[in-house]
Amino acid sequence: MSASSTPSSGLVRMNAPIFYFAATVILLFGLTVIAIPQQAGAWLLAAQNWAANTVGWYYMLAMTLYLVFVVVTALSGYGKIKLGADHDEPEFSYLSWAGMLFAAGISITLFFFCVSEPLTHLVQPPQGAPMNADAARQAMQVLFLHWGLHGWGVFAFVGMALAYFAYRHNLPLALRSALYPLIGKRINGPIGYAVDGFGIIATVFGLGADMGFGVLHLNSGLDYLFGIAHTQWIQVGLITLMMGAAILVAVAGVDKGVRVMSDINMLLACALLLFVLFAGPTQHLLNTLIQNIGDYLGALPTKSFDVYAYNKPSDWLGGWTVFYWAWWIAWSPFVGLFIARISRGRTIREFVFGVLLIPLGFTLAWMSIFGNSAIDQVLNHGMAALGQSAIDNPSMSLYLLLETYPWSKAVIAVTVFISFVFFVTSADSGTVVLSTLSSKGGNADEDGPKWLRVFWGAMTALVTSALLFAGSIDSLKSAVVLTSLPFSLILLLMMWGLHKAFYMESQKQIAQLHSLAPISASRKGRGGWRQRLSQAVHFPSRDEVYRFLESTVRPAIEEVTAVFVEKGLNVVTQPDPANDSVSLEIGHGEERPFVYQVQMRGYFTPSFALGGMGKKAINNRRYYRAEVHLSEGSQDYDLVGYTKEQIINDILDQYERHLQFLHLVR
Repeated sequence: MSASSTPSSGLVRMNAPIFYFAATVILLFGLTVIAIPQQAGAWLLAAQNWAANTVGWYYMLAMTLYLVFVVVTALSGYGKIKLGADHDEPEFSYLSWAGMLFAAGISITLFFFCVSEPLTHLVQPPQGAPMNADAARQAMQVLFLHWGLHGWGVFAFVGMALAYFAYRHNLPLALRSALYPLIGKRINGPIGYAVDGFGIIATVFGLGADMGFGVLHLNSGLDYLFGIAHTQWIQVGLITLMMGAAILVAVAGVDKGVRVMSDINMLLACALLLFVLFAGPTQHLLNTLIQNIGDYLGALPTKSFDVYAYNKPSDWLGGWTVFYWAWWIAWSPFVGLFIARISRGRTIREFVFGVLLIPLGFTLAWMSIFGNSAIDQVLNHGMAALGQSAIDNPSMSLYLLLETYPWSKAVIAVTVFISFVFFVTSADSGTVVLSTLSSKGGNADEDGPKWLRVFWGAMTALVTSALLFAGSIDSLKSAVVLTSLPFSLILLLMMWGLHKAFYMESQKQIAQLHSLAPISASRKGRGGWRQRLSQAVHFPSRDEVYRFLESTVRPAIEEVTAVFVEKGLNVVTQPDPANDSVSLEIGHGEERPFVYQVQMRGYFTPSFALGGMGKKAINNRRYYRAEVHLSEGSQDYDLVGYTKEQIINDILDQYERHLQFLHLVR
């Protein structure tokens, strides 16, 4: 891919077309809803009903396709591909990586829905009679569907696409990069910018829905503890307070403190889960957990396509499953970017199954233990009022359940605290992701400017407040369903682009095997054995490699370039002193261009080499290589020590392989 020839450089700055497009749409929506909240709420509800009745089947099909795509990809030969160059190793150990994936599965919405949703399905099931054992079993089956593999499937898909194109092909860490195999360099034009713009819009509304449910949950907790009333202005005040705290965290850069607080918070959440398990009907909860898992896995194929086509028409599908699928889609850029950044160097297979299974275990255990505890209270202990609260005041349901446990006041206070910290950390992470998606420049792991974090935090707070004024929960659901619709189509295009990129990579590997001029031939002629041995045990400094690039590599590339130009080919050389690299790109019309880049990379000097290198070497423990990069990333070999003629031969070897690749894919 030609765009991979030169890594992005320079300061991170706003990407104006993306920013202005997304910001204008969101600002107009927010101001309109605030100006006419009742009419806007009615329009949103009507639009959601239309979407549920018209494209509900599409949401069901699309979410299943995302899940099937990532699973099939992981199980296929493509599963061996690394999210990065072939020689990249994971930055984090398996244990650390699993812990971060586990953290990605916890959100304030787990507190809102873990009791209210299963009780709602118990009292108002999608089909069958309510308030019996069959309704309870169906309620948990539907709950697991909504919080199960489908959602993590779309997260895995977006994370895989972002990591693959950013870390393996050095394209921007942006949604539009997945369309490179389809539209080429036009990803940096109106089409690509529109893709990222729609991704930002969907993310803002998905994050707004999360914040909306979170503030309703917190308001109920404060009402229970301190009698603070449920009013829209109280909720706006809470949104302002907590989003302000999140913005201060994002701007002040106190990430270490927030990370420590987040770790403590996760321990408290796990402690709360264990408390509910062991202070309640433990044996019953363990039995139902196992049965819930079996029911979910057994019904997964049929439930994935169940649109209740033979039932009487109702708004159940649109209010629940379609909303959830839209919500997962809206959150996919947010969570996908997070898991992409922590997964560089993983193979696609371990990435997919890690993302699908590690957070899933905790999420389903949480939902099962809290959900079955609430159902047990309603069916077996006569707490019909708890079931009705899920319909009338769902944000209070969890607190009413915890009221039945020992030390309820203290437990509820801890729950409110946990929810507050999750709110702030999610909002903080959300503003960072939104600023990154609306920026350009810098490296793939750099965040967007701080002022953008402030702006997107304010926009998210505006959208959340507007939707609460327009109709609370119904408006939150409606907005998510509508804004996710165009983005869901973009995800399907990204799927096509990713599949095409995988196919091209497989053909490239075949071309390497059929190369007419093996690369090893150009390496063997590096001089006598003494020269080769000296080179093998030499660990050059940055200055040595820089001089080698200037004195040998650049003249070799310039000489080859002159001959290619004489042959009438479209040749571009790209010296990049800022990144200590030089590259050659040869265009072939509409065919894939040939990219050859030599890039300086630093490594820690191995300990065995330090003994005889003197005090100076011990103080400077890094050495450098002049590595060859093609469009698919580093080839993991070093040119230092090659002569100009040997480098020219290496370029020609790789070019002949590229021609063989173009022959195979015609």
